[in-house]
Amino acid sequence: MRFYLGSHHPGWLTRTPVPLFISDVRLSRYKSLPRAIGRWALDSGGFSMLSVHGTWDAGPTPAEYAARVRRYRDEVGGLDWAAPQDWMCEPFITDRTGLSVAEHQARTVTNYLTLRDLDPDLPFVPVLQGFDLPDYLACADLYQQAGIDLGGVQVVGVGSVCRRQGTRDAAAIMTALCQHLPGVRLHGFGIKTSGLHQYGALLASADSMAWSYGARRSDPLPECTGHKNCANCLTYALGWRTKVLDAMTTRHHTVSTRSRDRGQLALFDLEDAA
Repeated sequence: MRFYLGSHHPGWLTRTPVPLFISDVRLSRYKSLPRAIGRWALDSGGFSMLSVHGTWDAGPTPAEYAARVRRYRDEVGGLDWAAPQDWMCEPFITDRTGLSVAEHQARTVTNYLTLRDLDPDLPFVPVLQGFDLPDYLACADLYQQAGIDLGGVQVVGVGSVCRRQGTRDAAAIMTALCQHLPGVRLHGFGIKTSGLHQYGALLASADSMAWSYGARRSDPLPECTGHKNCANCLTYALGWRTKVLDAMTTRHHTVSTRSRDRGQLALFDLEDAA
């Protein structure tokens, strides 16, 4: 699994070869773009846009967003893929927009198709949005009805899972998607550390910025004498990433080859996720 370290500092692209997950909201403020020394993926900033404004009308048009992504690809380099201007489906987001989950899904699919038509060479990826399992399966069907082979794209994002109270529901959704969409490479957006431990083996990639939340509530590292906490500290973030990946490796050794090959979680994994 490729694990993208979430960062609100696009300048880190010049400082570490570790895969990073960077938001367009932050990167678009740069007049002179950083040159990446590693791989990275682009978040469209949809959660911020919808939670604050309740619409994408306040953000870039699809044509403007595509132009930005083209510039990032050419000038920053190292871009693996870019998320579309998707519509999250958490209840508080749909309350904010006043639209149904089905409408959010339709707009997500439509935006992906629009961006792809604007420039088929740009690495936009489809995103499955929903809240309950039937929602995600219905969203996958929307892509298929539009002629999109989800198994033929680089990765398929799975949204609206990161802010759930527990990981059991998210684990069940990821497991069902693996069964329903064999061969599809899934990316988990904003996965919690517990989620990475429980179902990270099912994902082709994931991203997380959980390190910053924890660092903000802790004392700085002993070697970090220049700041009150490490919420913006690359040293802390890289150390956190190493610990998470080491823990995942240890845990996934307990999952049988048979379970992984079937795209399923072992029973004890689902029980631990409760």
